[in-house]
Amino acid sequence: MHGRAPGAPGAHDAARRALRGLVMAATVRIHRPDAGYALDEPGTFLGSGYFVAPSWVLTCAHVARGGEGDEVVVVYEPAPGRGMSAVSGHVAAALPEGAGPVPGSWPAPDLALVRLSEPVDHECVYLSERPAAYFGEGKVLYAGWTVVDGRLSMLDGTLTVQGTIGGWTTDVQMRLGDNDLPDGVSGGPVIDPERGEVIGVLKSRSDHARGGTSTGLEQLRTLPAPSGELKTEADDLYQAVVHAHDRYHRDRQRHPDARRHTWADVQGQLGARPGRTLSPDERVQLLGRLADLPPPASTRSLLDILDSLSDFEAPAPLPAPRGWRDGLGALYEYARDDGALYLVLDYAVHAMTADRPFLASSTPAAEEALWAGVRQAAQRLGPGRRTALVERRKARLEARRPTRVGDHPGTGANAGGPGGAATAQSSVLVEIVRRGWEPDRCDWSVFVVSADGEAKRLEEVQRVPLADLATHLSAPLKEAFRQCDTPGRPAVLQVATEHSLLALDVDEWRLGPEEERLGTQRPVVLRCSDRDQLTENGEYGEYGENGKYAEYGGQGAQGAHGGRGDHGERGGAGGRRETGAAGAQPAAALNGDYRLDIDEERRARWRWLHAHPVTAAVLDCDDGLRKPVPPVEELRGLSHGTVPVLCRLDTHGREGDAEGLARLVRGGFGVALWRRRHGLPEAVCGEFHRGTLDQIAGPIGAHRLPEAVRDLRFKLRSGRPETFWAHGIALLYDDPHQPLPGTGDLLEAP
Repeated sequence: MHGRAPGAPGAHDAARRALRGLVMAATVRIHRPDAGYALDEPGTFLGSGYFVAPSWVLTCAHVARGGEGDEVVVVYEPAPGRGMSAVSGHVAAALPEGAGPVPGSWPAPDLALVRLSEPVDHECVYLSERPAAYFGEGKVLYAGWTVVDGRLSMLDGTLTVQGTIGGWTTDVQMRLGDNDLPDGVSGGPVIDPERGEVIGVLKSRSDHARGGTSTGLEQLRTLPAPSGELKTEADDLYQAVVHAHDRYHRDRQRHPDARRHTWADVQGQLGARPGRTLSPDERVQLLGRLADLPPPASTRSLLDILDSLSDFEAPAPLPAPRGWRDGLGALYEYARDDGALYLVLDYAVHAMTADRPFLASSTPAAEEALWAGVRQAAQRLGPGRRTALVERRKARLEARRPTRVGDHPGTGANAGGPGGAATAQSSVLVEIVRRGWEPDRCDWSVFVVSADGEAKRLEEVQRVPLADLATHLSAPLKEAFRQCDTPGRPAVLQVATEHSLLALDVDEWRLGPEEERLGTQRPVVLRCSDRDQLTENGEYGEYGENGKYAEYGGQGAQGAHGGRGDHGERGGAGGRRETGAAGAQPAAALNGDYRLDIDEERRARWRWLHAHPVTAAVLDCDDGLRKPVPPVEELRGLSHGTVPVLCRLDTHGREGDAEGLARLVRGGFGVALWRRRHGLPEAVCGEFHRGTLDQIAGPIGAHRLPEAVRDLRFKLRSGRPETFWAHGIALLYDDPHQPLPGTGDLLEAP
């Protein structure tokens, strides 16, 4: 078995018995809040759970929410033979957020964290830090409470792993069989018997066969991240719980009471070897030291650390890692045997020298303690690698931003804001391609676009009804946001569609029943994916005999999207496809390719808008009367500082409005504003004109527009009458220096 050394059969059996005792000591019952002193009354019993950190219980959402509101009673045994005790608790978080019971089941991942109302003495399980604790085969252990002959009793046993259920991140469950799962065991722990660590939570039992399903612990990473700046560890529930877990097991291992087995003791007896390089004791010491540090500044910063490790090449696990322990667990599965220890120690050096979301008084000492542990472990390495670790630490400390105790770096000048451009940040890109032969359906892809412009595709799906896009995109978008958001700075969502879908109201989507609209939660901007296939009048060019779009004198052009093939796992977003100082391609320009002139003009407009004051110009309305958008040649005559504004756009009710958007795109404008009217009666528009002129135009530049539009949407949803003019506002923000993935691919005839 992977990660396990052979041992004497008798010793192994004793270790399994000790493991069972540790599991049973931490497994609890969840009761309704009216349990009172009737602790053994089955009528108030809701299900099982287990202690994961001091004062924290993990269980199923359907168990914790099965009573009255968010209040429960946790019944536990403080120590063997001491009898049962009870303490009240409050459901601090449940996944998925805002979910309620549905007929027959509770939606995945069906997890809840219960916070105790007062400190009590109890045992805690050891939680696996591996990225996805799913088994292809083998057995797991389980424990829980149930009613036997009218009395509440503890139950444990083995289950056979039979595969998984679910398709993407949060809805994946492990299928378990070959044993009965009676009522009440839901919420109990699922344990890897070879490594001696908890890997999941029992979720449900099968109606038609023996067994049921469990949810992996990695789903806890999908707990909501704080929307504001992280000022203390307690501001992020996930970090607070897992750090408390890791410090608990480190401190228990250091405790002088040798009569009680610890989880690390039992894991050592089982022959576990985390990452093929650490002993269980070394692991809990390392995780405890990492937990003494402030958490990573963001998921993105942790992913960047993993990407920077020279000996680590592996896909990022899903859900994305959030804490230091998650990053360590990701190393286990992909480290080479000959480089595993160096990889782990290199990761620790990166962690101790990382930028901090905040600095506590204990942080400098925690960094020194971690470095002392790394130096001690590095004695097992050769001199070259020991020296490399010392040099890495020195270089990273010199490059790290200076921070004093009490500082919160995210609130400084680098955070950006209305007064200036923000520092580079990863963003999320959604590409939506309408199927020409099925106009009510589309294909979509979700990408994470790094700060340097590299795009990595997370997911793609074909033939999705346009009406159901928000539902289908919910899980991948949540995962992408987790990978890109930083405290106080939600990532921009770029939505790339053909011009006929630019009126899609993505900013109005909600990714969950109780979640904010996307447009108030984060900047949402639009990009046009078919701009290079549009003629001067906003229509598609003719499809030439050579399988390319013919434009202006029959010159072949390279398309951006329509009919493109595979994007590849990493696209070229952000990579400039220009040659020469002006960005044009000289050979093609000599042939009179009109599109190349437009492309250079588009780049010139973009640069000007981001370096000079912005002027808003309403193009389709004159004193409240509709007028057509000017032709492309007239639009090209507008000054480079102009942001076009469309007041009368109604792509669902009037022919020609989509063509008006296409003219703007074809005229070289990468920034434009409009409001969606969706067939509403003609309305007085003076406030909209004044609002765009007063609040959108200004002396700073176009870089602030995505955040300015988000702020308008937020104030509008907060009921601020002075912003009601902005209802339905949309922003085209299409950087010509950041091509979409696949841009430049030739369009071949089918």
